[in-house]
Amino acid sequence: MKTPNFSILNFKESIFATMTKMAQKNAAINLSQGFPDFDGPPWLMDLVTEAMKSGHNQYAPTHGIVELRKTLAQTYKKIYGLEFDPMDEITITNGATEAIFCTIMALVNPADEVIVLEPFYDSYVATLNLARAKIIPVTLYRKEFRWRIEELTQAFSDKTKLIILNNPHNPTGKVFTREELETIIHLAEQYDAYILSDEVYEFLTFDGVAHLPIATLMKAIERTVTISSAGKTFGVTGWKIGWILACGAISHHIRMIHQFNTFSVCTPMQWGVNQALQRLDEYLPTFRRLYQEKRDFFCQGLIEASYLPIIPKGTYFTVAPIGQLTQLHDVGHCMELIERKKVAAIPPSVFYLKSQEGQEYIRFCFAKKAETLEKALQNLKSRL
Repeated sequence: MKTPNFSILNFKESIFATMTKMAQKNAAINLSQGFPDFDGPPWLMDLVTEAMKSGHNQYAPTHGIVELRKTLAQTYKKIYGLEFDPMDEITITNGATEAIFCTIMALVNPADEVIVLEPFYDSYVATLNLARAKIIPVTLYRKEFRWRIEELTQAFSDKTKLIILNNPHNPTGKVFTREELETIIHLAEQYDAYILSDEVYEFLTFDGVAHLPIATLMKAIERTVTISSAGKTFGVTGWKIGWILACGAISHHIRMIHQFNTFSVCTPMQWGVNQALQRLDEYLPTFRRLYQEKRDFFCQGLIEASYLPIIPKGTYFTVAPIGQLTQLHDVGHCMELIERKKVAAIPPSVFYLKSQEGQEYIRFCFAKKAETLEKALQNLKSRL
C-alpha cells in the first residue's frame, strides 16, 4: 500500500491517552488527564434537556447558533470591553481543539515559522506539523516559568507568521502579566505576526489574580485570534463547545476551514451554553471558590507527601519538582507512581522540543472530587 500523509508518520499516541490507559490497567487514581470526575451544575443539564425537547436537534448554522454568538459578544464586551460582531467575528467550534486546528490551518503555510512557548499543549505542535510549519520553541523556565527576553526576541524574524500563547497556561498554571503580554504584542507588531491566544481557563484564576486577554491591549485585537470554550468553565469537557473571536478578515479565513472540518457543532449543547453564559455573574464566584479550595487542599497534601508544588495562579493543574524524591526523570517517575502508588500524573517532557526542564517535574490535575484527591494523597504519602 502507498504511504499515508508523511506529516503523520512520526505521530504518536497522545500522552493523555497513554497515561489514562496505564491508570486503568493498574487501577490507579487518574490525576493525569485534565477533566473533572464530577458533573457540571445540574441546572445546565436541565437547559440542554429542555433544548432537545424543544426541537433543537438538527444541524446548527455552520458558524453557530446566532443566539449563542450574540451572548458571547455581550459577555466579552461586559467583562473585558472587547467588541466583536456576532455575525462575522464569532465562530462556534467543536471545542477549543478544533478552534486551534482551524486557526493554524487557515493562517499558516508550509515553511512559515511559528513560535511556541514550551511547555505547550500537545495539539499545537501536532497541528503545526500537519501544516508543515517550522516550529520555533521558546522556553518558559522554572520556577516562575518566564522566558529569557533575548531568546524570545531572537525567535522572531521576518518569516514569523504566528505566535501561540496559552493564558492561563497549561501545564504550569502560570498567568501572564501585562508586561509579558505587551512584550509579545510589540514583537508581533514589529514582525507582522498573528497571535493565537488559547484562553480556555480564562475564568479559573486564583488569589485575586485577574485574567487579562491579550486582545484588550494596545492594537493587538487586529492580529489576535482568541479561543475559549465552555468545557473548563462549566465542567462539561465532553460537550465540546468552543469558540473563536477574531476580526473580520481573519475570522473569514478560519471559517473556510471550519465549514469543511466539522461543519457545525452540537445544537442542543449550544442552546444550553447560551443560557449558561448569561448566569456567569452568579455562577463564577462559587466556581472559583470550589477550585481554589481544591488547589489549596491538594497542594498542601503534596507538601506533606514531600513534593514541593509550584502553586498555580490559574487552571486546575499543579506541577511539582521530583529531584528531591527520585533519580528518575519525569517519565520513569510517573510510571513508578502508577505501578507502586496507584496514582497517575503527566510527565511534562513531552511538552518540550528544546529544553530538558520537563524531565525535572510532573503535573497533577486537581479537578477531582474531594474523595478522589484524598485517596490520591494517601497513596502518595504511603511508603509502598
